[in-house]
Amino acid sequence: MLTAVALAAAGFLAAGPPAAAADADLVRNGGFEAGLDGWSCSAGSGAVVTTPVHSGSSALRATPAGQDNARCSQSVTVKPDSSYTLAAWVQGAYVYLGASGTGTTDVSAWTQTPGAWKQLTTTFRTGTSTTSVTVYTHGWYGQPAHLTDDLTLVGPDPGGPGQPQPPAAPTGLTASATSAGSVSLNWSAVPGATSYTVHRDGAAPFSVTSAPAVVTGLAASTTYTFRVSAVNAAGESPKSAPASATTTGGGGGGGGLPAHALVGYLHASFANGSGYVRMADVPASWDVVNLAFGEPTSVTSGDIRFRLCPVAECPNVESEAEFKAAIKAKQAAGKKVLISIGGQNGQVQLATTAARDTFVSSVGRIIDEYGLDGLDIDFEGHSLSLATGDTDFRAPTTPVIVNLISAVRTLKARYGPDFVLTMAPETFFVQLGHQYYGSGPWGGQDPRAGAYLPVIHALRDDLTLLHVQDYNSGPIMGLDNQYHSMGGADFHIAMTDMLLTGFPVAGNTARVFPALRPDQVAIGLPATTNAGNGHTPPAEVNKALDCLTKKQNCGGYQTHGTWPALRGLMTWSINWDRFGGWEFSRNFEGYFGG
Repeated sequence: MLTAVALAAAGFLAAGPPAAAADADLVRNGGFEAGLDGWSCSAGSGAVVTTPVHSGSSALRATPAGQDNARCSQSVTVKPDSSYTLAAWVQGAYVYLGASGTGTTDVSAWTQTPGAWKQLTTTFRTGTSTTSVTVYTHGWYGQPAHLTDDLTLVGPDPGGPGQPQPPAAPTGLTASATSAGSVSLNWSAVPGATSYTVHRDGAAPFSVTSAPAVVTGLAASTTYTFRVSAVNAAGESPKSAPASATTTGGGGGGGGLPAHALVGYLHASFANGSGYVRMADVPASWDVVNLAFGEPTSVTSGDIRFRLCPVAECPNVESEAEFKAAIKAKQAAGKKVLISIGGQNGQVQLATTAARDTFVSSVGRIIDEYGLDGLDIDFEGHSLSLATGDTDFRAPTTPVIVNLISAVRTLKARYGPDFVLTMAPETFFVQLGHQYYGSGPWGGQDPRAGAYLPVIHALRDDLTLLHVQDYNSGPIMGLDNQYHSMGGADFHIAMTDMLLTGFPVAGNTARVFPALRPDQVAIGLPATTNAGNGHTPPAEVNKALDCLTKKQNCGGYQTHGTWPALRGLMTWSINWDRFGGWEFSRNFEGYFGG
C-alpha cells in the first residue's frame, strides 16, 4: 500500500497546458455590486452583504444548510478552443471555485481560509464546439457561511452579433422512482438548448445533455422534488415546474443483520500462522463470516474455485460434510456466511465478457454447493484499475470495472433481495479517489487510485456493507484537507466521515461521490498487531465509535454528521482474533452490549 501511495504521489497531477493571454472579463456582476443579478444560488443560500468585502461595497455570502452546499453559479458565453483563467477572492471554511461544461476537463480549486481573504485561481481550455461554461462557487455541507468577491473569468471575448437567446424553461417534467436509491426524470426537449441542468432541493445541480436523466445516490423511502433548466451559449432558462417522486423501500439487500454487526474473515482455505478455526468453533458474536478465499484459476479466467484447507496444512480441518453442516447451524442462529473472492494473492481481472460469465457461473456454483448467503468482493493488488481516459466514476468504461458490475448484478438478480453483498477495498481504491482518480486527466498517476468508486456507486442500491480496510494504508487526505495516518481513532473517523458525507472525486466538485447510508458502512481493522499494519488499540477503536455515533471523543477532527446507525466493525480476521485472545470481538460486544 505504501508503494502504491508513493506511485500516486509521484504522478501528482501533471501540469495542464498553460492558458493563453486573455483580453476580457466575461463574468457578469462578479463583484456582486448589483446584488445577485446574473447569479443562481441553490436553495436560496446566497445573499449580498456590505461587510466584509474584498473590494467595492458588496460581496456574496452563501450559507450551507442540511444537504445543500450553497452553490452559486452563472452561465457564461465563451469562445470555442480558447484558454480562460477563472479567479475569485474567498473567505471561509472549505470554499470551492470551479467551471463545468468546458468541453475538455472541468476544473475546480478550493481552500480553507477562515478569517482571511484568499484568491483561488484555475485555468481551462474550452472544447472545439463549446460556446458556454458554468462558473460556480460553493461551500461544504455542515460548514458556516462563506464569502466570495471579485469573481472573474478572463479570456477571449466571443463578441459579435447574432448571439443566441437563452432557451425557454423545459415543460412536461415527470419523475418516477426506479429503485430504492434512484429516480428517473423526463421532459420535453427545448428548441435551442444545448444541455440541461437538473436541480434537487438540498443538492448541487448537475448537467446532462438530454432527457431522460437518472438521479442516483438517494435514500430509500424518501420523497424528492426536482426542477430542470435549459442551457445554451446565451445562458440558462428559468427552472421548470417541479416534479416529485418517492424512492422505493429497502435497498442494500441482505436483511436480517443486527443493528450493529461484527464481521470477520475465516481462514477456511489456508493457514498463515494464526491457526485453523473450524466453522463450528466460530463464536456466536460473529454476525457475518466471510470465507477466505475463493480464488481464480488464473488472473484473467474469471473461474473462481474454493476448497477447504488441506489436511497437510491444517491438521484439524473438518470434513466437507461437517463444514456444510456448521454453515447451516450458523444460518439457523441468524448468522450470514459469505464467500469472499480475491484477497492479497487472488488477483481477479474480468477483462472480457467470457471471463465475466465464467465468474458468474463459478461463483454461483460455490454459493449453491455450500448454501451461502452471498458474496464479499475483496479485490486487491492489480485486480481493478482504470483505463486512460476513464475519468467519470458515474459512467465507467474500463472492461474490468464494467464486467464486474454486470457480474454482481447478475448474481444479485439470480438470488434475490436477501442476497448479501459486501466489499472490502483498501483505502487506496476508495478514499484516495478524493485526490486522485485513475491515471488523471493528463496521465501519469497510478491507474488504480479510486478504482473501486465506480463499482461501489453502481451497486450502492444492492450493497449490504462496505467495510474499507483502514489498515496497510499510507496517509490519506480527509475532508479537512489534512493527511491522516492509520493506527489511531483519527484515521477511522476521517476515513468513515468521507463515506458518510460524500466527497468530490479528484477534487472535482461537479463529480461528487454521494454519501452511503450509515447502515451500509462498517469500519475495517486488523484484529491484532500480527494481522496487518495499522492495528488500533481497543480504546482508540471506542473513541472512533464514540465520535461517529455520538459526536464525542472526536479529538481535533470535526465530522460532518452523527451516525448512530453505523453498522459496526469488520476485522481481519476471526483466526487472528482467537490468536489474540478474542480481544477484538470482546471489545465489540462490550461497546455495543452484545
